[in-house]
Amino acid sequence: MGQNVDIRRTVEMGDLLLVDTNRSFTGQDGHVMNPGAPGSGFPGRLARRIFELGLGIDHIFVLQNQVTLRRPAGWDEEVRREVIETTRYFLRYYPDDEEAGAEAAASEEE
Repeated sequence: MGQNVDIRRTVEMGDLLLVDTNRSFTGQDGHVMNPGAPGSGFPGRLARRIFELGLGIDHIFVLQNQVTLRRPAGWDEEVRREVIETTRYFLRYYPDDEEAGAEAAASEEE
């Protein structure tokens, strides 16, 4: 269930990586997040997943469809790929086998 987030473009500027997507994660207000305060809502969930990768990212700013990340160690291809994949699959959800079995049993009982 869910759809992939299309990554339109990425731009690297020193310690910053800007990820432009086809999905809006926020309204008009931007969300600033760091590992100690990953935020709430969809921007907070996305930030939490990225921080949990342990890639040395220390700051994330999300405004509508753009995610800006700071990594003081700079960016290499592998780290950039992990961030892009995490963002791309952020809105995908597949229940585990136990949940899927419980849902199927419940729908059969109806």
